[in-house]
Amino acid sequence: MSLPPRVFLLGAGAIGTAFAAAFRAAGWSVTLCDTSLGAREAAADSVSRHTRSLRRASYSEAETPGALDLVDAIPEASHFDLAIEAGPERLELKAAVFQEMLKRLGPDTILTTASSAIPMSEILPEPADQARCLVAHPGNPPSLIRVIELVPAPGTSPDTVTRADILFRRAGFAPVALGKEVPAFVFNRLQSALLREAYRLVDEGVVDVDGIDRLVRDGLGPRWALSGPFETADLNTAGGIRGHAERLGPAYAAIGAARGETQAHWSPDLVDKVEAERRAILPEKDLPKRRMWRETALADLLAARRRLLAEGFDE
Repeated sequence: MSLPPRVFLLGAGAIGTAFAAAFRAAGWSVTLCDTSLGAREAAADSVSRHTRSLRRASYSEAETPGALDLVDAIPEASHFDLAIEAGPERLELKAAVFQEMLKRLGPDTILTTASSAIPMSEILPEPADQARCLVAHPGNPPSLIRVIELVPAPGTSPDTVTRADILFRRAGFAPVALGKEVPAFVFNRLQSALLREAYRLVDEGVVDVDGIDRLVRDGLGPRWALSGPFETADLNTAGGIRGHAERLGPAYAAIGAARGETQAHWSPDLVDKVEAERRAILPEKDLPKRRMWRETALADLLAARRRLLAEGFDE
């Protein structure tokens, strides 16, 4: 009988314990490390809370949950399939921790950080140290939001990215591998673009905070819960993504230019590339069927959402 895969989690805060719940539910053996006695004492309850949430979300679970071991130091010469550093967002701490993990954990262990914005090339500046290391930036909490960005450093080996992708999928995650490092990665760059414009519009007196929240929550949000921005544009416009670019691209470029953005205009080659990728995912002949599916799914989602909003929360 083969042994279950093993993950080492460094940091028993909100992210580390959420990861622990997800990996345990997938049947992995979990070692959760934190130097703080208080954090270790609180970890089991936190993992249990995240486990209840993932069950409520109807995530699949292994027949037997993985073991959970709490330790106060990085073990020496131990074999783990995967290691995830989930400590404070401080470069000097992460740099020190990764040097220790490189020394202590087995040479086949893939080393990742859950950093929200610090790239691996800053944590480990030497390319020779980067080969088995990369960023694995999760949504919050990773027990529920299973998309995860895999961000290689310049020295990260392609095999490391491939193995990390396989391991995270095996644990129930949905990895998105980036082609290269960019500051703040992609998740936060997309989020920050919307939030920056929201702040500007409030500052200019165009709309208030509640208005912004309602437009996103009640307008953009439900659609984006079912389809991302490219698919939404593809489904919303006659002619699909190309029709959208032709109709709204100039207006969007003017908005970007007015905000001082560079390259606000979508070139014909870029539109061709985006359209080709969309058609590879969904052929043009299937657009009507997908639109009908979204309408039905959106109705179901909004009905569930109204019930949740009506319940409110205990203050």
